[in-house]
Amino acid sequence: MRTRTTLLLALVLLLAGCTGGGTADDGRITLRFQSLAWQQESVAANKELVAEWNAAHPDVRVEYVQGSWDSVHDQLLTSFEGGEAPDIIHDASDDLADFAYGGYLADLSDLLPRRLRSDIAPGTWRTATFGDGIYGVPFLQEPRVLIADARRLREADVRIPTVERPWSWAEFRDVTERLSGPGRYGVAWPLKEPVSATLNLSLSAGGRLFHRDTDGKVTVRVEDGDEVVPRTVHDQVNTDHSASPTTLGSGGSDTLPGFFGGKYAMVPLGFSYRQQIRQQAPKGFEWQVLPAPAGADGLTQGVSPQTLSVAEDSPHKEEAVAFLDFMLRPENMVRLALGDWMLPTGSAALRDDALRTEKDGWDVGTALAPYLRSAPAQAVRGYPEWKDKVATPALQEYYSGAIGMGELRERLEEDGNLVLARYQR
Repeated sequence: MRTRTTLLLALVLLLAGCTGGGTADDGRITLRFQSLAWQQESVAANKELVAEWNAAHPDVRVEYVQGSWDSVHDQLLTSFEGGEAPDIIHDASDDLADFAYGGYLADLSDLLPRRLRSDIAPGTWRTATFGDGIYGVPFLQEPRVLIADARRLREADVRIPTVERPWSWAEFRDVTERLSGPGRYGVAWPLKEPVSATLNLSLSAGGRLFHRDTDGKVTVRVEDGDEVVPRTVHDQVNTDHSASPTTLGSGGSDTLPGFFGGKYAMVPLGFSYRQQIRQQAPKGFEWQVLPAPAGADGLTQGVSPQTLSVAEDSPHKEEAVAFLDFMLRPENMVRLALGDWMLPTGSAALRDDALRTEKDGWDVGTALAPYLRSAPAQAVRGYPEWKDKVATPALQEYYSGAIGMGELRERLEEDGNLVLARYQR
């Protein structure tokens, strides 16, 4: 019995050791790549690149593992703590801070090839920089844009904004009033997840919200620039009645039937939603992509790019980075961007003609690329808890009209700083 138990235990340990990447008896290395690609075109592009790598590198095989955006944070935390993390990790930059500071991700500073370092702008690298280290390669980013019913705009005879001459936030509010009427709204704000949209768009008005003191600690402070976007949304819903109150608790996809049906003239959405609109819009429906409104800081807006990281526990970091370098060659970055309907971060890929066509508004997106900045909450430890427990309910209540700006400010600052303080002791 003892012999059988010993054999079974050895087998279990052997199988457990096979859950992550490693080196086979023949010397071949296997790297596990967990991808969060979900759109059909994007999954296909990722799998094709993995297959091309494997065909050209028989001694370093990459195993494609499908992950999910819905559960990635908790799933990664469990895998890190259990010693079973994938070697190569697809995530978003605003999810990396706690993993980086917790020692779960490898510092790529001395591993990244010069070509890749120089191809991505320094400001974009800052989205994945925590302390003195780089803990991910930002490779896809998504500006927020206005998706508009082109016919409604023509009928209302409103000025069409461009990247060179965008609407101001005040003009945007005026336009949505002109586009409203009985049973119809100028805009639908899908704010089921209101925090990132609010913070990122607020950069255009000079909003920062998170302020780092001389001792390095971060505190929440609501200033004039932080109020512009929330006040605009609040007043459109509760004063002008130019924004639908029913979409405040909706996701972006939930607004599309009403948009196609003429209920909403515009919907602020992430750039990648163009794919759904292209697939779902009824025949003859005319839509166009417009830049988001501009404030005191112009068209500046925050983004949290998608990233590729390497687990600190991976025994094959150099090989993993070599795969990242292959995945993010300019021509491959274009393939990934087209598959996800997003913008590449690489300067060479951004120059590709396929991403500059007027069709489906690609040219608007690439024109916005120079205005994209690191999201305000990027390196804030404790941000996920602050967002879930403080900012999300407070903003939802403010947008619905249940509370005023004074109470919103108090909750974001006082309650929020209590949360952040626990992570900065």
